[in-house]
Amino acid sequence: MPTLVGKEVGPTGYGLMGLTWRTKPCSQEQAFEAMKTALKHGMNFWNGGEFYGPPEYNSLVLLERYFEKYPEDADKVVLSIKGGVSADGSRPDGSPENIRRSIDTCISQLKGRKKIDMFECARRDPSVPMETTFGVIDKEYVQTGKIGGISLSEVSAETIHQAAKITKIVGVEVELSLFTRDVLENGVAEACAAHDIPLVAYSPVGRGFLTGQIKTLDDVEPVLRSWPWFQPGNFELNLQLAAQVGELAAKKGVTSAQLAISWTKRLQTWRKFSKPLTVIPIPGATTVARIDENAVNVDLTDEEMKQIDATLAKFKPAGGRYPDYVPTNT
Repeated sequence: MPTLVGKEVGPTGYGLMGLTWRTKPCSQEQAFEAMKTALKHGMNFWNGGEFYGPPEYNSLVLLERYFEKYPEDADKVVLSIKGGVSADGSRPDGSPENIRRSIDTCISQLKGRKKIDMFECARRDPSVPMETTFGVIDKEYVQTGKIGGISLSEVSAETIHQAAKITKIVGVEVELSLFTRDVLENGVAEACAAHDIPLVAYSPVGRGFLTGQIKTLDDVEPVLRSWPWFQPGNFELNLQLAAQVGELAAKKGVTSAQLAISWTKRLQTWRKFSKPLTVIPIPGATTVARIDENAVNVDLTDEEMKQIDATLAKFKPAGGRYPDYVPTNT
């Protein structure tokens, strides 16, 4: 079992973003069912965000209500919260003033029902030295026991190496899927391995492409339809890659999502790094059925991993991961 901040977590975590950050979020009752099911399957590493939804209904608000109803679950969950953006959500802001505002707001919204085990700035702020940002978080929040530790999000290998010299980094959250394999080649995964930092893989089912459920643009969340992967020309090419994954999954007798999520975990023994690498995927889901599906681990043989590598070598996702205005690899 992998560990985060000294606590055991399941091999697959749970991303909370979709429960509150949607055009039409699911009901609170449905969200509670999903969260309870994730915990039942041992998916006890939960990842949320201050800006995952409006202030009146973001991850923290949902979590506070959940733990009010199920206080016995608070100690079972290892909670990572993303913040550190400006109050209006428009840009990274690692200034001492904003970091205090962000963390204090998150703690306040939880109302003492659950401690934040890991706090991460959503992006590195290039205008503020990391020493300044981490200094505030470490001295005022980690050392005082208000939060458990400091994590990183959507960062470059260089940032990981620099951050590890400044403070203890307990996790690095980056995008990793059959669609997005950049971190395996750009030094990010190697940096995590070198510093013994677990890699938290977000979007392991490629923003829905690898679920096998996306056939037309109507199947895509409205907020994503303007993003590069879903643009005319790109969308059709990406569906071809998704179809190839579907064929591989069908041969194995599993779903596309199960194959995709299990592939990220299998990388721990398939890819060679300077030291062992821990990978924890955090698929999001809003229904019990989808969480039941995502929780299934598929054992992939060396021969099957070779087949997947061969398939991936023939296909490259069309379009960037994000629109140009969103910072990446910070």
